[in-house]
Amino acid sequence: MNPQTSAIFTAVAIAVIVIAAVAYLVVRNRRTEELRRRFGTEYDRTLKNTGRRSAAEADLAARTRRVENLAIHPLAPGDRDRFAERWRATQASFVDNPVRAVTEASALVDEVMRARGYPVADFEMRASDISVDHPRFVENYREAHAIAVEAQRGTARTEDLRRATIHYRDLFENLLETAA
Repeated sequence: MNPQTSAIFTAVAIAVIVIAAVAYLVVRNRRTEELRRRFGTEYDRTLKNTGRRSAAEADLAARTRRVENLAIHPLAPGDRDRFAERWRATQASFVDNPVRAVTEASALVDEVMRARGYPVADFEMRASDISVDHPRFVENYREAHAIAVEAQRGTARTEDLRRATIHYRDLFENLLETAA
């Protein structure tokens, strides 16, 4: 191979490598932005927990695939009405017994999730699943759950219980309306 052909071959090989590297970076950054847009603060939380962008993004992508394989479905109108009525009763009971109201609100959110087709055995899995379809609510759902745990220990303040009830209500209403 003559020196001129060798130089052309080298230049072409370098150009292909540079183009491939740029394409990889563009695709990776597009994926990151898509996940950030979709998951919002949950992206940042997952990144903080995993410590690496690639691990966080793999976790969020795995969640998405998992939820896509679940049989999530809308509630029947009668079920929606029944759940809404139970929520009204739960919320009304807050004045007399805030701890019981928060416990009931947590259980009611779990029931709606189960009725929609979400598995509800483990809280962290529920939160992960919720983060896929309801990313705006997952951070508050986690906070409400932490307050409910404090309430069971007897350490939650009334203001915290009120905040938990509001967080549960927001997710609950979203689960019902999404089903509509």
